[in-house]
Amino acid sequence: MSSASGSRPAAQLADRLHSVAIHLLRRLRRVDEASGLSGPAASVLSVLVFGGAQRMGDLARIEQVRPPTMTRVVRELRAQGLVRAAPDAADRRVLRVEATSKGHAVMQRGRSRRVQVLTTTLRTLDGPEVAALERAVAALERIVRQDW
Repeated sequence: MSSASGSRPAAQLADRLHSVAIHLLRRLRRVDEASGLSGPAASVLSVLVFGGAQRMGDLARIEQVRPPTMTRVVRELRAQGLVRAAPDAADRRVLRVEATSKGHAVMQRGRSRRVQVLTTTLRTLDGPEVAALERAVAALERIVRQDW
C-alpha cells in the first residue's frame, strides 16, 4: 500500500487515526452525562433516532450485544419514555422499537451539546489547522461511505 500522507505509511496513519477517534469520542461522552443515559442506552437511542425503527434482534446485532442485554437497555429507554416497542407488522412475534418524540429531543440536545464543545475547541485553532481539519473531515466522510 502506498503512503497515505507523503512520508507516513498508511498503517501508521491508520493507527494514529484510530487512537485519536477513540480519545475524541471518550471526551465527548463526558458531555453526554448531562442526558442521564447510560452509554449503552445513549448508543441504542442514537441508532433509533438517526437510523430509524429497528427489530429487537437487528438492534442487538447492530450494537453487538446479546438479545437479553438489548431487552434490558430497551426496557430502560421505555421506562424513560424515549422509545416505544410494538409487534412488527410483518411478523407479530417480533418487536420493533422506535424512538419517541421525547427520545428524538433528548438525542438532538445531546448532539447540540457535543457540537458546541467541538465548536468551542475548534475556535482555539488557527486558520491552517481549521483548513486541514476541513480536508480531513471530507476524506473521513468518503471513508465512512465506503462498503467495508
